[in-house]
Amino acid sequence: MDEAQGALDAARAAGAEVYAAEPFGEATSALGKSRTAAEAGDYRLALNHALDARERAQEAARVAADEKARARAEAERLLHATETVLAGYDQRIAEVEALRVPASALAPARREQARAQAAVDAARAAIANGAFREASAGLDGIVDALALARSEIDAAAQARPARRPARR
Repeated sequence: MDEAQGALDAARAAGAEVYAAEPFGEATSALGKSRTAAEAGDYRLALNHALDARERAQEAARVAADEKARARAEAERLLHATETVLAGYDQRIAEVEALRVPASALAPARREQARAQAAVDAARAAIANGAFREASAGLDGIVDALALARSEIDAAAQARPARRPARR
């Protein structure tokens, strides 16, 4: 039972509670059955459940490591994609501002820019803390929202008042 508990602790440390919840739950359940059987004096059954718990915990640790690596890669990919789109968005806002589009027309774009930047910053912090799924969830939809806002910026640039000819 001590080996099974050690394997469960290792699986927990590997993130199995989050990234391999089902096999981790099965391992925990098997260890509980082992303890119950030992308390009832059925040591053979307790041993069988303890061995099962250890194997399930080791499997949970393997699954968690794989899933955690996949979640990290996905979060980093999504962060990079969002940062790239946000940089292009920032550049487009600067271009449209140079066309002297009224600030009131760009206010919604600025709000979307701030919201996207806050999501990027939060995702970076989540990745640094190992919360990869949370990072991905926080970035979900940001690229699409920026694309929509960019089309609105482009429309505002097209609708800007024509410049008056210079006086001679």
